[in-house]
Amino acid sequence: MTDAAGVQPPHDQERGRVSAPAGPHPVIGLRREREVLTVALRTNRHVVLEGPPGTGKSTLLRAIAADAGQEVVFVEGNAELTPARLIGQYDPAAVLAEGYVPDSFTDGPLLTAMRGHGLLYLEELNRIPEETLNVLITVLTEGEITVPRLGHVRAAAGFRLIAAMNPFDAIGTARVGQAIADRMCRVVLGYQDAAAERAIVGAVTGAPPVLIGLAVRLVRASREHRDVRMGSSVRGATDLVLLLGGLLDVRGQSGLGADGARETARDAAYAALSGRIRIAEGVERTPEAVIDDILDDVWPETGPPPPDEQDAPAAEPADAGGQGKADSPPDAPAGTDPPSSLRRDRRSGSARRQTSRREMAARHEAFEEVSPEVGELDEEAFAALMAEDADAAAALLTDLAAATDRELRAAARRLAGRVFVQVGRVGRARTRGTRRLVPDHRGDGDLDLDRTLDRWDLGTPLEPGDLVTRRWTGHRRAVCLAVDTSGSMTGLGVAIAAVAAAGVVLTGDEKLRTSLITFGRDVDVVQRSGHRRAAEDVVTHLVGLRGHGMTDLAAALRAARLQLAADVADERVVVLLSDCLHTTGDPPESALGGIDRLHVLCPLPTPEAEEAARALAARGGGTAQMVRTVRDLGPALTRLLG
Repeated sequence: MTDAAGVQPPHDQERGRVSAPAGPHPVIGLRREREVLTVALRTNRHVVLEGPPGTGKSTLLRAIAADAGQEVVFVEGNAELTPARLIGQYDPAAVLAEGYVPDSFTDGPLLTAMRGHGLLYLEELNRIPEETLNVLITVLTEGEITVPRLGHVRAAAGFRLIAAMNPFDAIGTARVGQAIADRMCRVVLGYQDAAAERAIVGAVTGAPPVLIGLAVRLVRASREHRDVRMGSSVRGATDLVLLLGGLLDVRGQSGLGADGARETARDAAYAALSGRIRIAEGVERTPEAVIDDILDDVWPETGPPPPDEQDAPAAEPADAGGQGKADSPPDAPAGTDPPSSLRRDRRSGSARRQTSRREMAARHEAFEEVSPEVGELDEEAFAALMAEDADAAAALLTDLAAATDRELRAAARRLAGRVFVQVGRVGRARTRGTRRLVPDHRGDGDLDLDRTLDRWDLGTPLEPGDLVTRRWTGHRRAVCLAVDTSGSMTGLGVAIAAVAAAGVVLTGDEKLRTSLITFGRDVDVVQRSGHRRAAEDVVTHLVGLRGHGMTDLAAALRAARLQLAADVADERVVVLLSDCLHTTGDPPESALGGIDRLHVLCPLPTPEAEEAARALAARGGGTAQMVRTVRDLGPALTRLLG
């Protein structure tokens, strides 16, 4: 028997023993993408391949390059890729011996590909610093580059740039600038269908179909689980098959029908898939718990092993206990799926006043459609309302989160965590900031040969102070969001506060440290600087608040300053969500010391509030954004934090 690639599969059908065959495997599927990429290269186009991990970007390119007989120069994109590492640089020893002559220059991957008729393949394009990407602009447009001291280099015929990027991974990535995007064609690759994924796993592992079928079903189900932001690629299925076959052999189990085989499958799935699954923001579950859900659906604990089905999509569970995507309530309503049993019903205590069903029915026209019975919350009806009138839906949801009906209140808080986190995510614009290469005298980074030679007296020994390097530096900011919970903080005002908090928490990273406080007469620290709290947790805390008491803006600004002082940052920013009408304490202008910039988000502004907000923001060196609807927050946060 041979596999899809025509290779004798090295496995034992009876025991499930599997070993991965050596050597490259062919491209399976991707016919349209292969045709588009082939024609793009033939017509002298540069191309970016976009798709999640494991969709065959590298395999596809290498296959096309092999067919065309072209060499591929590979570059791994990362935050430390400098222009010199990409283009090339002078060898210091050669420069000292012979001077700045062409023979002293060592070509980097860009010049190697340009001179050698090859394809330059840039992996992880959206992880490369903008300063490095900018050197490609004239290369993409004119097919040439000018290198200081070396001169003009023109690309040979056949040179093309192919880049790849994963748009779904937010860690360490940034948006690719329009100057680069406008000079490249874009080919999007998605996950292949079940049959193609089974063929891929079979070609790589040569495993029995029953193992391949189980692995592919588990992997595909991981992409659809409601608690998962990004599921496993087909590489996870390959590893799962190899591990499962090996464990069955080690444990003396003759296939999936043997006693204990289900637990063996669980062990293999934990090892193969848990590191590949990314849990959704704010969901307090482990990848192993999600894998348990998926395995229970695909292979029930009391049932036989799943059959070798040719149609791979996993059936929806009868109780929908964890399946079905919920990326955005308006676009993909969660229906009647109950939330994960491992999510906590977080209560905020006595700070909130509960609301009766009669009061909510009088206040919200759509209440009875969204909650037709006691203890019931119809997520499909809410999703329809959210799509039709986001402000009405947000105001209703915050009141439902304060219902006297305990079950309805708990369901509303869980839904608020998902909805407001998603709306807050809309305004997040991950940018590269002002990260740039600067000279450094500590010896970190790449050697700056020109500056070192300028400082060093060649007739004397090289001193540590003579050595100049270049390192990356970035503009680090610390941001504290101060949310006003005094006065008439109800309904839509609470929703705006919750979305703003979610947006700030989600924006935080290594270059933007975030903290969160709420205030009326007194101040409450919700998230301390340097302590990450799940966005869902922050939202459920804020929807538990209701306005009461006086407004002490000066106390809030001083508390925010204390949070910012704990951070090492180039700029300390306060974002104040308030009408800026202080009713107690010192004038807010007296508390601006230690704050580099004060921005104001003014929710549901009156003319008096708008005037006060703009005046205070101007005194704090920032801007005031009027927030009249919950949808205004996304663009407002982008302008302030992007």
